[in-house]
Amino acid sequence: MLIRNAEVGGRRCDVRIAHDTVVELDDGLESAAGAEVFDAAGGALLPGLHDHHLHLNAWAAALRSVRCGPPQVKGRDGLIRALRGAHPRDGWVRGVGYHESVAGALDRDVLDGIVPEFPVRVQQRSGALWSVNSAGAAALGLDAGRHAPGVERDAGGRATGRLFRLDGWLRERLPQTGRPDLSEVGCRLAACGVTGVTDATPGNGAAEFAAFGEALAKGELSQRLVVMGTSALPEPPAGSGLARGAVKIVLDEARLPEFDTLVARVKGAHDGGRAVAVHCVTRAELVLAVAAFRLAGCREGDRIEHASVAPPEVVEGVASLPLTVVTQPNFVAERGDAYLADVEPADRPWLYRCRGFAEAQVPLGGGTDAPFGDGDPWAAMRAAVERRSAGGQLLGPREALAPERALALFTSRPEAPGGPPRRVAVGVRADLCLLDAPWGQARRDLSAARVRATWCGGVRALA
Repeated sequence: MLIRNAEVGGRRCDVRIAHDTVVELDDGLESAAGAEVFDAAGGALLPGLHDHHLHLNAWAAALRSVRCGPPQVKGRDGLIRALRGAHPRDGWVRGVGYHESVAGALDRDVLDGIVPEFPVRVQQRSGALWSVNSAGAAALGLDAGRHAPGVERDAGGRATGRLFRLDGWLRERLPQTGRPDLSEVGCRLAACGVTGVTDATPGNGAAEFAAFGEALAKGELSQRLVVMGTSALPEPPAGSGLARGAVKIVLDEARLPEFDTLVARVKGAHDGGRAVAVHCVTRAELVLAVAAFRLAGCREGDRIEHASVAPPEVVEGVASLPLTVVTQPNFVAERGDAYLADVEPADRPWLYRCRGFAEAQVPLGGGTDAPFGDGDPWAAMRAAVERRSAGGQLLGPREALAPERALALFTSRPEAPGGPPRRVAVGVRADLCLLDAPWGQARRDLSAARVRATWCGGVRALA
């Protein structure tokens, strides 16, 4: 195909694509007989975006769930309306996105006061906590002696309905519905110009890997896919569109592992030929992760996910090692007002840092953490530039990036977040994002609404 009159690297030209590759960039290219011709009308033609941290299956499930938190739901009355107005799927009402600012801490008794008649489970917006009502506790066997680390119980041994980091345990005990259809997720990604993603779900194993391959084969996703997960992830079949990513390790400050255990896990992954990605959303978690990498040694591809709180002395420690950070600046906009209420003032300047890491020469990539964050990378770029909460409050203004640097968070190679941004050039894969205006105009209004078309491997993706 031929894309006419596109802005590529600041100049107008035509772009010829053959198979999945850009084969020619020049003025006045002739279209081949029968070739599709697309008029870019002077819009910027960019490398397709890569979201370096999200959760595909959780996103697909969230699209079929009840929103229970801000901005859609505010206050107890709003939560009551949302849950009482929901219809159970597979016997359950599934809520997502809850935050304590809505109605305080959720447990079975609170949920029983809203919906007692059928099982309800509500996920806290961080993804770490599920709360179920009494009907849900009964369905899970919590009152019949079934237990697992992470099932909270009161002093009398009664389950409170609060389940910490038990996604896999829950899945095994819920009605089996098969893998989720990822078509809507794929369309939403294409609408944002996204041509590749990294699924950062820690529990991904061989079964999930095979399911992602099936979704790609069926055309539910047009995007290339890097999959993190357990050490059990297999090598992908050639030509599958899948790549095996890092071993994912989740640190939880309330239940941190022994230091030697963590070091051994990192070394074990390295010995198996895998990089390691460590989830760190508190200062203590980040300090522990850096110390573990220092002792275990680093391998190409090792990375820190989130680095949510990174004061200067910790950034210095990260910078002293060959580590990459993948951050989510969208949380500044989405959760900034809550951070201003909940986070210690001394830590607020160090939340979801951008410029601080860049100036320390730490490779910095971007992810949205969808569905726990908004899956729109343009909103994340805008937050990296503006550093404002939804309420208009500045949060870490010294961490702001120029629009070009914000774009680069999402244009590095899938396997190398924070590396040099990809370019539209002869010989590269035709993963492309076309905007409705030249970059000089679009940079002043970073918005997914500007995406006119997306090509994944030279094939236009449906949005």
